[in-house]
Amino acid sequence: MLDVPQRARTGDLPAETRVAALVREAHARYAASQDGTVADYIPILGEADPRLFGLSLTEVDGTVHHAGDADVAFSVQSISKAFVLALVCESIGHEQVHRTVGVNNTGLPFSSVIALELNEGSPMNPMVNAGAIATTALMPGETAEQKWRAVQEGLSRFAGRPLEIDQQVLHSEIASNHRNQGISELLTSYGRLRGQPEEMVEIYTRQCSLLVTADDLAVMGATLADGGVNPRTRQQVVSPEVCRDTLSVLAACGMYERSGEWLFEIGVPAKSGVSGGIVAIAPGKGALGAFSPRLDRAGTSVRGQRACAFLSRSLGLNLFASRIHPPKGSDIDE
Repeated sequence: MLDVPQRARTGDLPAETRVAALVREAHARYAASQDGTVADYIPILGEADPRLFGLSLTEVDGTVHHAGDADVAFSVQSISKAFVLALVCESIGHEQVHRTVGVNNTGLPFSSVIALELNEGSPMNPMVNAGAIATTALMPGETAEQKWRAVQEGLSRFAGRPLEIDQQVLHSEIASNHRNQGISELLTSYGRLRGQPEEMVEIYTRQCSLLVTADDLAVMGATLADGGVNPRTRQQVVSPEVCRDTLSVLAACGMYERSGEWLFEIGVPAKSGVSGGIVAIAPGKGALGAFSPRLDRAGTSVRGQRACAFLSRSLGLNLFASRIHPPKGSDIDE
């Protein structure tokens, strides 16, 4: 790989009043949708109020725009994978994460065991459950408790405030996470897990049970959008290089086997969770946080992804969009 400075012109968001109006419009457009169902394979998640819907957008300068239930807390679930990946990359480096966990899409569901067997025990990427458990096991710390503290404190730095566990969600997940326990044992059999399998699954389950809001997700995502600087605290959480690596993995794998469809339709790195959260990140501009418990068959919030699609188009967030550039010396307005 070439060791050269990387520069990108990412453009700017519209005026604040325009952004605020579009966030409100996105919420109004989709609030009445009844499509999708609430997840129930984790029993406690089945009790979520299907009417809840919150949107939040945090710009890299810290400006926040939100609508609806943006301050309602819910468990972060799989969205935590993105930020734990960033913390691990910061701790042990790009190359070791690439070599140990991988960065390629499996093309299979997030909890697939077949993907592990087909790839000689390689998790393939940190966004599927096997890769996430293996990544969490790479967090710094000699003991399971030290690793957990590093996870909780690290995700709290991304959010810009202390994050706490939802104990009801934790206990419900522990009682029903048999597949993750099996995955961890399979990883161990292939020599792919650093630590005791039952302890690593417990840490992973705790991280998924941390409580966040749509506002928190927007702040966490905006930290990755601004070279690792938290827009709420102005603290450097991770390096710009780690942000680049994390966003690359999210673009390729963040929405599991539908990552290609997400990029085709919406065009920004993103991660969803089965509690109904989504974080979508526009590098150099900011991030969207969405929450609505009604999910599609792939486990992604229906209202949330529709709102993200609308805002991506109306705010010019799509990484692959461009417009005709006038020739040099032309009097044509851009």
